[in-house]
Amino acid sequence: MTESVVHGSRRRIRCTRVAAAGIAAAALCAVTVAPAIADGDASAEKPTIVLVHGAFADGSSWNGVIERLEHQGYKVMAAGNPLRGLYSDSAYIASVLKSIRGPIVLAGHSYGGAVISTAAAGNARVKSLVYISALMPDVGESGMSLATRFPSALGTATQAVPYQAGGGVSGTDLYLKRDKVHPVFAACLPMSQANLLADTQRPAATTAFSETAKVAAWKTIPSWALVGRQDMTINPDQERFEAKRAHSHTVEINSCHVSLIAQPDAVAALILQAATASGSDRPALANTGSARRTAGVTGLAGACMVTGSAVVLLGRRLRRRTH
Repeated sequence: MTESVVHGSRRRIRCTRVAAAGIAAAALCAVTVAPAIADGDASAEKPTIVLVHGAFADGSSWNGVIERLEHQGYKVMAAGNPLRGLYSDSAYIASVLKSIRGPIVLAGHSYGGAVISTAAAGNARVKSLVYISALMPDVGESGMSLATRFPSALGTATQAVPYQAGGGVSGTDLYLKRDKVHPVFAACLPMSQANLLADTQRPAATTAFSETAKVAAWKTIPSWALVGRQDMTINPDQERFEAKRAHSHTVEINSCHVSLIAQPDAVAALILQAATASGSDRPALANTGSARRTAGVTGLAGACMVTGSAVVLLGRRLRRRTH
């Protein structure tokens, strides 16, 4: 066998190996990208809508909204907010979210907004956040620190009551004064309905408002916000400030603090926007200005393109040498 034949055989073997490497790379990309595409398809599935109430309330405050969302074919859960403290409440809601399969739209009213901002952090299945006249603290902020910057009538509408629980646990609960519920909390409801809310209110521990946020999920998850122009519990200027810095899609309505009770159509409509928005309809993120969770898939596709291009170029060079 001549030397030229030997060299030719070696080049052909090398080309064959390069081709095999290209096939292997393509197969790897196909296997790896397929789940990403499948996840994209899964995101088109109707999400479960989880609603988190705020202080002085319970899950029944969402009744009118739930009726409208279920009429549109959505699964809805009004999660019970313990109202014991931001850290423990958000940990509890985070555990509830883990029990739900598929995509999630998470909405919070009032103090419930602070809870969802922490509970949603790191959960890739939370598609959208919706804030209804809500707290949206940044890292290091609390309900109290925000209220100091944006005072409201709530400051004189509560009374503190010490409590004791099992295991020697004690603390202080905040209740709304009965004569303040209508003017401060529920002015857009009939007096009789406001009095019923006063009688059935659930107190919130002071730690719900004093504990500072350690994360802010609205920085990594697109958000929608509703501002009640007549809100006396949370200053509307605070709601506007929070929504602006979060780059939330924001709507304003003429409502008091309990818009979810007084105007369930408007609240349900905003939640439906968050549940159905896609592509450019989704708000930009606060910290990057980019669409959510596209970088991972794009980076993977780019890596596959680079790998494929490199294999093709190397193959061409080797083929030229064989001729």
